[in-house]
Amino acid sequence: MPSGPLTGIRVLEFTQIIAGPFGCQNLADMGAEVIKVEPAEGEPWRQFSQFIPGESKWFQTLNRGKKSLVLALQEPEAREIVYRLMPEVDVVVINYRPDVAGHLGIDYETLKALRPNLIYVDNTAFGRKGPWAARPGYDIVAQAVSGLMVGEAKFNRETGAPEAISSTAISDYGTGLVIAWAVCAALFHRERTGEGQAVATSLLRTALAFQNSLVFDLPAADAAVHARMDRVHQLQAQGASYPELLAAHNPLAAIRAANIYYRPYQTSDGALVIGALSPTLWAKVRAALDTDFLGIADPAFNPLDPAWLAEAQRRVAETETKVRAGTTADWLARFEAHGVPCGPVNFPEDMVDNEQVLANGMIVELDHEISGPQRQVAPLMEMSASPLAAQGSSPPLGRDTEAIVKSAGYSDDEIAALRARGIIN
Repeated sequence: MPSGPLTGIRVLEFTQIIAGPFGCQNLADMGAEVIKVEPAEGEPWRQFSQFIPGESKWFQTLNRGKKSLVLALQEPEAREIVYRLMPEVDVVVINYRPDVAGHLGIDYETLKALRPNLIYVDNTAFGRKGPWAARPGYDIVAQAVSGLMVGEAKFNRETGAPEAISSTAISDYGTGLVIAWAVCAALFHRERTGEGQAVATSLLRTALAFQNSLVFDLPAADAAVHARMDRVHQLQAQGASYPELLAAHNPLAAIRAANIYYRPYQTSDGALVIGALSPTLWAKVRAALDTDFLGIADPAFNPLDPAWLAEAQRRVAETETKVRAGTTADWLARFEAHGVPCGPVNFPEDMVDNEQVLANGMIVELDHEISGPQRQVAPLMEMSASPLAAQGSSPPLGRDTEAIVKSAGYSDDEIAALRARGIIN
């Protein structure tokens, strides 16, 4: 039986790829009944890198605990099934292209007429207004448009072309969390007032929020920022290369050369990181490294002074050599003994067996009815009174179609006829 703070809430999910599915998976982990509507071939993430027909790790990791309802939504009979389900639906989440909901008759106004206190979450790439309102977009586009990609400052050293943040789909996953948060907030509002509402989220808004201190114009403090951006815009007009623009955007990048306190280090058998962000911790770092080099703590700190910068780079190189001579375990023990926040650089594939992760229940074991046993990241939080739980693995395509359609009042003969016409799977 479902368990969690959202037990009894029914969600109809019209989403695909990452942001929407991740948001709805979090709702399922909180106990909501999540019905994922898919086309006959399945949503695109089912088809990406399939290891079994209709199944991929990408899909399975974003859709656990859900039910699968296959509908040919372009057909009026399929939309009628949605309409007949609506009186029992609390939440609709959609992240189709901006023009699709209205075309398919699953827009907010249409569905609200069938469930007046409906909570309807509409996720787009760039928001519903403005010149980009109708544009589709994925994480990499949101990275670029929002400035996240520039902030990462990665580029191909041979071609000078920008490189994306590739370790994760940061805008997508962040927006998935926003979707789940928004649903919980809207449900709380409805509990107090009886009112449903439309909620708008977007990849662009999330990506901007992740850069709060940069997307923040403060005239009293930003004279240097404005001058720097004037220079960037001049270079753009002159056709400067991307690396040249990055250099103008962050002329103090060399500050990293003087930072021994908040950075990764290579060791003799791997790597580790330390994170010290206060004068007290800086002193502990110096004690652990047995160095008198102050770096960014130096009262004479001036990375624009070539002589100061050259000396700082020499001292940092000495520190790097010292750390590289020891093992990760030895240096971690040393930093910990001095009270320095630190940790090893791990590979994500190893984390399913990590002692700290397992001790805190951060991995859940599930059994998929087609692909068998699996281990994946557990729900994102722990709650003492209404504990979350993975409500099962991801659903095979169309597994729950008949049961869901029957719950909408269709007879066995009607279901057979719908299946024969390709309206359902």
